Order: sequence, then structure tokens, then C-alpha cells
Amino acid sequence: MRIFRSLDAVTPPRGGLAVAVGNFDGLHRGHRRIIRRLSREAEAAGLPVVLLTFAPHPEKIFSPDRLLMIQTLDQRLRALCKLGVESVVVVPFTKSFARMSADSFASGVLSSALKARLVVVGADFRFGTKRRGDAAFLEDAGRRLGFRTIAVPPLLEEGAPVSSSRIRTALLSGNVEEAARLLGRPYEIEGDVVSGSGRGRTLGFPTANLASPNEILPPGVFATRLVRKGKTWNSVTNVGRRPTFGAAEPSVETHVLDASPLLYGAYVRLSFVVRLRDERVFRSSRALAEAIRADIASARRIFGRFGL
Repeated sequence: MRIFRSLDAVTPPRGGLAVAVGNFDGLHRGHRRIIRRLSREAEAAGLPVVLLTFAPHPEKIFSPDRLLMIQTLDQRLRALCKLGVESVVVVPFTKSFARMSADSFASGVLSSALKARLVVVGADFRFGTKRRGDAAFLEDAGRRLGFRTIAVPPLLEEGAPVSSSRIRTALLSGNVEEAARLLGRPYEIEGDVVSGSGRGRTLGFPTANLASPNEILPPGVFATRLVRKGKTWNSVTNVGRRPTFGAAEPSVETHVLDASPLLYGAYVRLSFVVRLRDERVFRSSRALAEAIRADIASARRIFGRFGL
């Protein structure tokens, strides 16, 4: 997959491109529906495919602390590569870019810079200053500028659209099962294994402590799967502030079942399977150890049910 970090880096072919536009945070089932439609229509029209996305997310420019991303940009790009997307243009989203009118976006970005002949967006896509542009605007602009617009209807799950905001809400409450249904896969975070306090080892349950660049860390205790260099281990993970020990900063601590892999300093991925319980305060280390044993037993039953 070719990745372009600016519009200036793209040299469109003479015949033009088929372009999908969006933030695609999480690359959920609705996003994949848009990409599948793009691929089908592009193949029928004989056009190369490019996906146009933005970094940072437009909302981050004006309210950087309000929006938490489901994926890092690297995770998003790797996921797009797995889907077979040929090329991705990552437009640096700045305050100057945000002031671009909807008409300038259609004419300057889609028509002029990318030579779009086909544009595919979600039906709720908005663009341009004050979000004045929408799919209907693109359809009108396309007739004038020489591209066809397809607005893909939202994918519904239990009567509501599958959306990045819905997934964020589920994850922030710890509902990783709901998030997985909407994503079409388990939610994952990644990062370096770093040194911790060593309390897990003193309790008899050594943990790998993960320093993750991911912005959403679902709170609670979970059955998880830890992956390093293609090898996967079942595990139990606590995400939170370790209230029994009065910790202030959130942490991600994973106990690997039935193995003691050397993980310190490794870069790993952690996928969330099922939430086991809330994080809570225990009266003593002994009570905490008993709860961890119960969590491990619950996780084993869950892994067995899924054949993991």
C-alpha cells in the first residue's frame, strides 16, 4: 500500500481516480462497507483506488481533549493495508485546512489535486468550513466538475447506525463486547511492555505492564489475548487505577495464563475478549489474590467457550 502524507505528493493518472473520503477512525463495519462499495465501483469503471483521510481528526483541532481516538494513525493504516486498499492520502488537518469552503474542497482537492472521477462517502459525511458540505452538495459539485458521487447509507445494528462515536461510548464504559460487534473484530491496543511496581509477582500473578499510545483504555478487568511477533497467549488484564494500592495514574496490567514469556521491552498487541468485572477496592492483598484467581477461572471458561 502506498501512503502519501500530503496532496502535493500525489500524481494522479491521466484517467483519474476513484476516491473514498472520511476519517475512518476504528475502521468499523460501516467503514468497510464504504470501502467495499468503492472497490466494486472502481473496478467496474477501470479506475485506481485511493482513500483520503485526515490526521489529526478535525475535531482534535478545536477540542483536542474532547475526542478520544479508537485507533492510532499507524493502526488505521495497517488495517487499511489488510483490506487491500491500494493508496492512502493522509491530509494534515490544520486550522487553515479547516477554513476551506466546501466548494474549494470539491474543486481544489477532489477534482484538481486527485482528478477524481468517482467519489464514495458515507451518507452522513460533512466537510468544508462549518461543515456546510454534504453528500448532496458533492453530487451537485460532481456534475459540474466531472465526477460521480455515491453516498453509502449507514449500516444499522439494533436499529442504530454503526458509528465511531457509538464505539467510543461502548469502550469508555468498558463494554468491549458491544464495541467488537460494531467494529467487526475485538478492540485492540498496543504498546511497549515496561517495568511496573512488581506487586503482581508478590501476589503470585506476575504481570506485563503496557505503556500504550492508544487514547481509549476500557476500564475494568478483562479476558484478553496478548500478541507478540505472531505468537498469541490468553491472558487476564486489569485496566484502571489499582484502587487497592491507591495508585493515581491509569495502568494496563496483563497476566499471561499458562506461560511466562519474556516480554519486558517488547512491543505487543492486546485484544479485549470479554469484560469480567469492574475494578474495585479490596480489603487486603489476600482478598485481591482470591479475586484474581476467580478472574482467571472465569477467563479460562470463556476461552474454552470460544475455542481459544
